[in-house]
Amino acid sequence: MNKVIDKLAWLYIRDGKLLAARSKGKALSYIPGGKRELGESDEQALIREVKEEISVDLIADSIKYAATFEAQADGKEAGVIVKLTCYFADFEGELSPNSEIEEINFVDYQSKNTFSLGGVKVMEWLKEQNLIL
Repeated sequence: MNKVIDKLAWLYIRDGKLLAARSKGKALSYIPGGKRELGESDEQALIREVKEEISVDLIADSIKYAATFEAQADGKEAGVIVKLTCYFADFEGELSPNSEIEEINFVDYQSKNTFSLGGVKVMEWLKEQNLIL
């Protein structure tokens, strides 16, 4: 039985580039978001995680499902899968790294290899949809 790490991800695109975050001490970037806590809906978890990571408030009624991706989890043994359920959403506030986040930046498709495998799959999909450069 494969272990699945169930995560939510916020796709925020500006000028053809995707918002990416990098944790302190990590080489790879990831798409902002995280795991839901017991009893949370996808929307509640996404709002909480994005607030914790990059200090902005997602607007609940703007959250729209994008797609779901599965890939080998970065740094885990073979067969451990990360499932990324991705959403688009508008936000209020100023984007800035918070808590364990060292930096945030906007990246284009050429930067896809700075992501874990799940992030690469998301970038490939966004490129196919003509949403990123």
